[in-house]
Amino acid sequence: MRKLFTLVAFFFISFSSLQAQIYFEEEPQEADSVSFMDRVYFGGNFSFNLGTNFTYIDVSPLAGYMITQDFSAGLGATYLYLSRKYALLPSRDEFKVSSSVYGGRTFLRHNIFETYFAHMEFEALNVEFAPDPFSEATNREWVPGLFIGGGAFQPIFGKGGVNITVLYNLLHDDLRSPYGSALVIRGGITF
Repeated sequence: MRKLFTLVAFFFISFSSLQAQIYFEEEPQEADSVSFMDRVYFGGNFSFNLGTNFTYIDVSPLAGYMITQDFSAGLGATYLYLSRKYALLPSRDEFKVSSSVYGGRTFLRHNIFETYFAHMEFEALNVEFAPDPFSEATNREWVPGLFIGGGAFQPIFGKGGVNITVLYNLLHDDLRSPYGSALVIRGGITF
């Protein structure tokens, strides 16, 4: 049973986001012949990470617009549930902080080759965190994130397929960021 749980958890962590992306299989069309709705796409992320001292659940819908066949821009909303266990210094007494994180993001994506793309994203999240290891008090602040990176998209059916994106947060702050690391990896299915 434990192996089955580990396998299921690995699957959801590995393919933890759903992001929409338009994939053109046919010859490029003239800009005038493609309607507005043909250029719009929707999607989002769903991911989670469960551990002894840390719980992370992410639900993040997005909408994008294909400006050209190779370049798109979009907006997204983010809701995260975080639960962290902290140790007070020097006594090492523990306390737990559970909070909701919310905010939004904008992104730009440029298809470099048929299956590879560059990605840039700005995010602002309202985060609750413990700024002082000697106190149980918490603060709530807007925390910016500037992600750069890229990924790969493997078409499987029509517009859909599988993608993986590797991003690095240039503004990562170990104390305030809701992410455990400046490196963020997202994998998913597109449709």
